[in-house]
Amino acid sequence: MTDLSQPCFRALADPTRREILKLLRHDDLTIAEVAGHFDMTRAAVKKHLTVLSEGGLISVSARGREKVNRINPQGFAPVLSWIEYFDSFWDARLDALKTAIEKDKT
Repeated sequence: MTDLSQPCFRALADPTRREILKLLRHDDLTIAEVAGHFDMTRAAVKKHLTVLSEGGLISVSARGREKVNRINPQGFAPVLSWIEYFDSFWDARLDALKTAIEKDKT
């Protein structure tokens, strides 16, 4: 894993940011709309959205004077890559277990 993936994992490390991502998976939302779901200031929400944007997990675009936040599916590639690494680890372990069980049956 390269250092380029660190902002993605940093963004995911916070439970509030994970909740924001859950909201954004359903709809594109403005800062005010996201803030309406949390007991914090709009400035605090904006900071969370900035971290998510820096992590590549969301994209931000202008709609008039508002900023609209939306999920960026490609931003999750480092996470999927990391999980796939461990998935192959478990595949190998489970194959070894299967072999051992089948050997014991004979």
